Amino acid sequence: MPQEVIYTPRSRMRSPLFLFRQMWRDLLASRELAWRLMVRDISAQYRQSFFGVAWAFLPPIVMAAGFTLAGEANVINVGETDIPYPAYVMFSTALWQTFVEALNGPVLAVTEAKPMLSRVNFPREAIILAKLGEVLFNFSIKLILIVGLFIWFRVPISWTILIAPVALIHLILLGTLFGVLLAPLGALYKDVSKGITILTGFWLFITPVIYPVPSGGLFGTLVRLNPVTPLLVTTRELATAETLSDPVSFWVVSALTLIGLFLTWLAFRLAMPFVIERMSS
Repeated sequence: MPQEVIYTPRSRMRSPLFLFRQMWRDLLASRELAWRLMVRDISAQYRQSFFGVAWAFLPPIVMAAGFTLAGEANVINVGETDIPYPAYVMFSTALWQTFVEALNGPVLAVTEAKPMLSRVNFPREAIILAKLGEVLFNFSIKLILIVGLFIWFRVPISWTILIAPVALIHLILLGTLFGVLLAPLGALYKDVSKGITILTGFWLFITPVIYPVPSGGLFGTLVRLNPVTPLLVTTRELATAETLSDPVSFWVVSALTLIGLFLTWLAFRLAMPFVIERMSS
């Protein structure tokens, strides 16, 4: 028997325990719909593209080729890396691209689902989970490239690679946090999507994707304060080295990510009824 839902003008924050239970129930109830949406979106993504899954490989390869040539021509000097530089850039770019996809996912999900949101009552978490599944699927495609470059460049593998997925999930959750935070605004204003493109373009250069973490200076401080840095670096180090350079920052950012993700989920739940009302008017 379907659960009866009663809508009242009373703020749901006055009954936080009831709200949290409802959020958890909706999260569980959204799994099947999220799966169907994910399969539909992935099929459309690769069916309507001439190059198909090649788009998962091209950005890391192109960036690695460009910066490798720039380094050999002494245009840039990135310093020493633990693994061959082309492999370093391709692997790091794959991780960065996954973070950006996780950030863009919720904003795109809400924007694309506008007609459905204004006409059908369903757990809103489904569209977020669908995009999250799409991010994981796309990374599984990139994993083929990563395994290939590890073999080609003879990158040494240690047992810590088995726990690298834990750090990767934290990196994806950080991107999802920012995406969920911006999703309600993104549904109302197109400026949000354009702003994300500009922001991530700048963000890339203060993230150690094409260079190791600087040891000092103002730029080094800026890179270390970047919340993406410890998560991306730890994922890379777990996959390519046996020691971690900054485990404390990793766990601090991870803890803040989990707390922030819950708070942004709560804000998303409270904001979406007003956003849908604005979209429908």
